Amino acid sequence: MKVSALFHLSSVLAVASALALPRQQLANVYTSCTVPNTAALTFDDGPYIWHKNVVDTLDAAGVKGTFFMNGNNWDCIYDEDGVDRVQYSYSRGHQIGSHTWGHDHLATLTADQLEQQFSLSDTAFQKILGVVPTFMRPPYGEYNDLVLETASNHNQQVIIWDLDSGDSDGDSVEQSEQIYTNAIDNNPSNILTLNHETYQTTVEDILPFAIQALQDAGYNLVTVAECLGYTTDDMYQQVTEPSQRDDSWTCAGTPGPGQP
Repeated sequence: MKVSALFHLSSVLAVASALALPRQQLANVYTSCTVPNTAALTFDDGPYIWHKNVVDTLDAAGVKGTFFMNGNNWDCIYDEDGVDRVQYSYSRGHQIGSHTWGHDHLATLTADQLEQQFSLSDTAFQKILGVVPTFMRPPYGEYNDLVLETASNHNQQVIIWDLDSGDSDGDSVEQSEQIYTNAIDNNPSNILTLNHETYQTTVEDILPFAIQALQDAGYNLVTVAECLGYTTDDMYQQVTEPSQRDDSWTCAGTPGPGQP
């Protein structure tokens, strides 16, 4: 066989081999809600000291929120207060989502590091609540294909936002309220918000304003799952009984805040 023919054959085989390789499944990324007249109030970085205040404010207004929680960020989720807060919001029908373990920049991590960030969080929710979330939010809204592959491997959808209250950027209460007002004035079909439960002004000032403004504009304030057309049963991919506390309920030996 001539050299040119051998080269052609090897090229064909290489292409065929590449085509035969299975493509990695990527998780869906949602940057906005899909159901008309809905708004989803979401809160990142908890469970923190004002968590119950957020829940009580939502409950008093008769609306539901979604909490994207870390395992080891502002506090350790396994601390007694952390467990109590997570169970408090879950027991009242609010949605719990994953914000991964240590609030790291996921797009900078290796596959093994990503797996740890996802698995530690999933395990914590499983132990504390008996559930594994269907939805996650990457810290800082940062992701790449490897992050989406890992999310897909954990059967989780990726949630971003189309309204950032600006609280984590240092915006004043007035500036954050204006962000909500401007968004509502544009009369979008739906709104998917980003707030942080780690700021007292968000909890005490911005949240009540946002609830009232959104309701006055005719929006139905629901969970992320519901604003995407899922049912409440779809909020979690697994629902079982929570575990009993033991020595494994600890953040010791795990990545700390911002650590891979």
